Amino acid sequence: MNEEFHRIKRLPPYVFAEVNAMKARARAAGEDIIDLGMGNPDQPTPPHIVEKLVEAVRNPKTHRYSMSRGIPGLRKAISAYYKRRFDVDIDPETEACVTIGSKEGLANLAQAITSPGDVILVPNPSYPIHPFGFMLAGAALRHIPVVDGVDNFVETLERAIRHSVPKPIAVIVSFPANPTAQTVTLDFYKPIVELCLKHGIYILSDIAYAEIYFDGNPPPSVLQIPEARDITVEFNSLSKTYNMPGWRVGFGVGSKKLIGALAKFKSYVDYGAFTPIQVAATAALNGPQDCVEEIRQMYKARRDALIEGLDAAGWDVPAPNATMFVWARIPEPFRAMGSLEFSKLLLQEAQVAVSPGIGFGEYGDEHVRFGLVENVQRIRQACRNIRGFLHRTGNGGEAASKKVI
Repeated sequence: MNEEFHRIKRLPPYVFAEVNAMKARARAAGEDIIDLGMGNPDQPTPPHIVEKLVEAVRNPKTHRYSMSRGIPGLRKAISAYYKRRFDVDIDPETEACVTIGSKEGLANLAQAITSPGDVILVPNPSYPIHPFGFMLAGAALRHIPVVDGVDNFVETLERAIRHSVPKPIAVIVSFPANPTAQTVTLDFYKPIVELCLKHGIYILSDIAYAEIYFDGNPPPSVLQIPEARDITVEFNSLSKTYNMPGWRVGFGVGSKKLIGALAKFKSYVDYGAFTPIQVAATAALNGPQDCVEEIRQMYKARRDALIEGLDAAGWDVPAPNATMFVWARIPEPFRAMGSLEFSKLLLQEAQVAVSPGIGFGEYGDEHVRFGLVENVQRIRQACRNIRGFLHRTGNGGEAASKKVI
């Protein structure tokens, strides 16, 4: 009875837990911790979306079980969004499925399509559900390093396919990327689609940050390549685009076969998101989009404040073109201690919480991730704290060899 459950045993230790525990202790002791760790939007959901929820929830008919694949109105709104944003036609009946956030959608699709021992190709570092959703489904993982960029992604992918036994069943792509904030153009996807068609491999794309971009170039969808349609499912979420993280609503679109498998699996495990939430999500996608631009500009201002502040502190970090994150290589004097110990040191010495890169895969261990989840003033204060910490330690010094308890 003392043995650990098989699937739970496959999961690695939760590295964020140590930082979270330290953060809780510091706050209990009265310290003012500036939390740039979790990617949890801090602003309210736009009023017109909230009002639609309130209106819908007053109708008792909406209190019954919903539809696991999503109400028809929301699936139509998803299709309209894809046409408007990507000029891609999506059949709302067979090519769209509402999910309880993109995380749930990808995890349930993994359960639906994976047999024990199947090989999945996953970028590293990556958002944890990308590898762990398939790990929980019994898959074997093969990692594609992306910490130094995606210029060699196709070559690495081709090599992984050639040397994988059995042949991989799927590859995950996610751009703009969490945690690295990497972006790609439509040309990036073309050889990937060709390679996957040649070898009969599915493409699972996650574009949860497709609307959080700063350079005037909207990130593309792999479904803009017509040949991708039969082998691709793409997930998105309303969490970041409309400040709706706690609402838990997202969607998957694409391959009829894969969407059908996801919808069938979901029909056995859930009744879908609460109907008023789906009605409000429909209003978000169909309604005025000024709020999306405002959210975009808010994150840009925060990004600029963080990059400028870190630069003033002597920490050179590139400005990302998209996402609500900044991916920062640990200053050289501290790099050998690893991202977990450095994150704990930053919390202890600068009262700033960040996410250790090792939590996103072993190739992330020389980096930390900042979440743009505090206002500009707090971000500037965080940078002043970091500057003081780096100057006290001479940008390294004794702190580089200190292990934080």
